[in-house]
Amino acid sequence: MTAFAPDSLVLNRKLPLWYQVSQSLRASILGRRPHDPLRLPTEEQLAGHYRVSVLTMRQALKELETEGLISRHRRRGTFIAPGARPSAPRRLLGSIDAIVAQQSGELTTVLSHGPMAVPGEVAEYFPDLDEVVGYTRLRCDESGEPTNWAENALRPEIAAAVNAADLERWPMTKVLRDEVGVRISRITDTLEATLADPRTAELLKVPLLSPILHYTGVTYDEAGRPVDVARIRYRGDRFSFSVTVEAP
Repeated sequence: MTAFAPDSLVLNRKLPLWYQVSQSLRASILGRRPHDPLRLPTEEQLAGHYRVSVLTMRQALKELETEGLISRHRRRGTFIAPGARPSAPRRLLGSIDAIVAQQSGELTTVLSHGPMAVPGEVAEYFPDLDEVVGYTRLRCDESGEPTNWAENALRPEIAAAVNAADLERWPMTKVLRDEVGVRISRITDTLEATLADPRTAELLKVPLLSPILHYTGVTYDEAGRPVDVARIRYRGDRFSFSVTVEAP
């Protein structure tokens, strides 16, 4: 292995292996620190790390190359594109790693976090609680222009293990799974069109009542209990959503 350390991955046999590997590697690339190396391990090393065939690894790398995140050079190796950022709509086929990858790669600032009364909009997911821990984050592109802002409501016992500084590098889903150790059983996603309220207009620097995509994601643990509810407002002019249905 080179100094670049890709995330580990538990493979789901119901989804294409190359797709799962590409999403995991994509999240590692987009979450790298500025001083981390640009050169990736060899195909053989990566295949061994993910426990897949070289052919599967090659297909995963081709997906990342098509997106512009990496470049491949014969005899020299595979390199992360400097300043790598997503340049094409992501294919979401239903894995947690796809959720992590979709949320990675933007500059994130934690605006606030701390205990709060359960918001009415998420009360149905926390019927046994009077209080949750809330996190508010603003995401910007590489130029510093706001693209979306997020509110998360977490169960207090889960939030106690969350390091807020990690949320400036990684999406909440990754922090919960890989840093806190939550065994995620599923995530339900809802997207709807709405209009920018005053706070959204201010944070995203868009006109009041301009089109916004509102995402709600509910993360469940292995006991089927909601542990996190994320509400994210995306600028309608800076967000694309693509779903690919694979034939059996």
